[in-house]
Amino acid sequence: MNISYSRPLSLGFQRMKKALFQPFDLNKWLRIGFTAWLAGLADCEGGSSGSHHSYKYDSNNLDELFNFPQTAGDWISTHPLWANLILVGILLLIVLISVFIWVSSRGKFMFLHNVAQNKSDVSYPWHEYRNEGNSLFLFEFFFGWLSVGLFGFFLFYCFTSAKELYYGDYTNPAIFMAVGQMVLLLIAYLLTIGFTALFLKDFVVPIMYKNRIGVLQAWGKFLALFGQRFFAFIGYGLFIFILSFGVGIAVIFLALITCCIALFLLAIPYIGTVILLPVSYTYRALSLEFLAQFGPDFNVLAPDEDEVLPIIE
Repeated sequence: MNISYSRPLSLGFQRMKKALFQPFDLNKWLRIGFTAWLAGLADCEGGSSGSHHSYKYDSNNLDELFNFPQTAGDWISTHPLWANLILVGILLLIVLISVFIWVSSRGKFMFLHNVAQNKSDVSYPWHEYRNEGNSLFLFEFFFGWLSVGLFGFFLFYCFTSAKELYYGDYTNPAIFMAVGQMVLLLIAYLLTIGFTALFLKDFVVPIMYKNRIGVLQAWGKFLALFGQRFFAFIGYGLFIFILSFGVGIAVIFLALITCCIALFLLAIPYIGTVILLPVSYTYRALSLEFLAQFGPDFNVLAPDEDEVLPIIE
């Protein structure tokens, strides 16, 4: 039996309207928005901006780039105080990020609870799902830093390969093949990390929530289903990518017609999440509606009128 992507989106949108607008309750909106903000506290979803200066190719610049490790080592040896301060700053940053991950792990269950049950609870899900939240934190902590480590290793590989290509005597086809290999490795890395993070948030966390189990047990249940419906879940990832692209275009359009006032408000922590709560609520409900198609063992949603999705056998 074929599954649907559009119907879960429609049902998720209807759940969002019922929860946030029928009737509109500012207090409920702010409370759910707070849990949504906590849930996304450790996510890298914000945009980044910076100055864009024109860059003129200069071989001296590349020489400086490839000699950077030696230059950095010399600077560290001659500035031990600053080097130690930087090290302390890095350690404090790691601790701060780890705290954000822990709070976000608990927040994911708070937001999930409110969407699944049409509630606006804050204290109850924070305490009730602490074991599941802590289990999720441990996984996200190690997965997150492993991802950073692998990316650092990839950058090191690219740096050494580029240095060898720059100073070596290689033909254009050889250079093209080496660059193509780096690009393919980067794409593979991004797809693996992206799909893992998406499946964790959208499916593994709801399975933990429904069965009150740890993250590894939930991964086991999900992977068993994933093996049976591989293309359905890959299609879900592509569907979310296209949907997110459309939402991003809409946000940019909103920023332009408001002379970037909306963009400024969206950049403010919590305020931006509250403004975009209908979007994040719909996304969360969409994932739950999609998962519910695979039978009652994967349905975490409270009944909403008489809507019932077809069960996939």
